[in-house]
Amino acid sequence: MAATPRGTTPVPPDARPRLTVLSGPSGVGKSTVVAHLRKAHPEVWLSVSATTRKPRPGEEHGVHYFFVSDEEMDKLIANGELLEWAEFAGNRYGTPRAAVLERLEAGEPVLLEIDLQGARQVRGSMADAHLVFLAPPSWDELVRRLTGRGTEPPEVIERRLAAARVELAAEPEFDATLVNTSVEDVARELLALMNVV
Repeated sequence: MAATPRGTTPVPPDARPRLTVLSGPSGVGKSTVVAHLRKAHPEVWLSVSATTRKPRPGEEHGVHYFFVSDEEMDKLIANGELLEWAEFAGNRYGTPRAAVLERLEAGEPVLLEIDLQGARQVRGSMADAHLVFLAPPSWDELVRRLTGRGTEPPEVIERRLAAARVELAAEPEFDATLVNTSVEDVARELLALMNVV
């Protein structure tokens, strides 16, 4: 049995928070909801994904993503160091396993913001994870958000829309669905699902 640091009490397994996975189509507002939630509740630990994608303006290594080369990603996958990984729009994304397990062991609420492929992989390796689907108010609104970013070429947007159709069809696989009509409301509902008050 692992030793507990002096002055701390181990968190009984049944009192530990479950891993919460937030997923949904690209452009639905996952990042915006998570940023709002963490501003009010910084104790919710958000896993930082590794990605082979190049940084967008304003993104910082280790804060928004761990930006890695294809070779580094190959090693992480080969060594089983990712809880999940997926390829999307020509880039790979993955969740470092060790950090997530450490935070859960410590009793911290852990949130993953990942795509459908990743959510399915987490379900396969951590059956007690709570999968939450973030849905757009309508298809037209999702199209508006994706095309309104202005950061990606038309062929990438078309790939994202095609992926979004597939992701929307997977909603029944999730434990709960939240419709993103208001960032504040969705963040509050997500916190309630995570038992964070």
